[in-house]
Amino acid sequence: MKKVILSFVGLILLGACKNKQTEPIQNNAIVTESTTQPEDEGEWLYLSEGEAARGWRAYNEKEGLPEGWVIENGIISSLGKGGDIGGDIVFGNDSFGEFELLLEWKIAKGGNSGIFYHVVEGEEYEAPYFTGPEYQIRDHDANNGDPLHILGADYGMYKPTYAEDVVDRSGQWNSSRIIFTNKKVTYYLNGQKTVEFVPWSSDWNHRKATGKWKDFPEYGEAKTGLIGLQDHGSEIYFRNIRIKKL
Repeated sequence: MKKVILSFVGLILLGACKNKQTEPIQNNAIVTESTTQPEDEGEWLYLSEGEAARGWRAYNEKEGLPEGWVIENGIISSLGKGGDIGGDIVFGNDSFGEFELLLEWKIAKGGNSGIFYHVVEGEEYEAPYFTGPEYQIRDHDANNGDPLHILGADYGMYKPTYAEDVVDRSGQWNSSRIIFTNKKVTYYLNGQKTVEFVPWSSDWNHRKATGKWKDFPEYGEAKTGLIGLQDHGSEIYFRNIRIKKL
């Protein structure tokens, strides 16, 4: 597969996004300091640096990144060549059940992406979202009005709650955190809690059975699986990705 080589600093990407509603991230984007520093460095596996970064590959493939994805200088980035089906990546070296995940991300204006977990692979599943829950990432100014589809939501299941000023807009670094245990799941955005729910509870099952995932029987059922990142037709950058098993 031909690799696309990007220079992250000083590069203006124009016309690269498949989704015409998005605009590229300009080279004058504000870069903020990390706001998701883990308390115990020794327990964390860093997924975007060094040898571990090689564990990323296309969903349902044995090796190799999809066209447009590149890992360079600790940053995993995509030109936005993916869509509803195809273009997503997973960390294939390990599965995670109960875990804590932290990362930073930056997205193009109008952009849409997400973080998957408990992803299962197989020919019967066309994309990670067939099985894996999603922490919704998107340009806050481009939220479509559906509270289950906006930034910080558990996509299609639980709407987020956070102060308006907690969000750093498109082209700026934001931080996200997911803590998943079998008793409680919590999402954070820039240090503020957005969502909290009990997995596989009666409430969770009711939402699945009556909402977006009613026709996806395997959605959210796995108690362990892969971590994934979505290319939904937008430029997206990820860095400082780290995870630990709980």
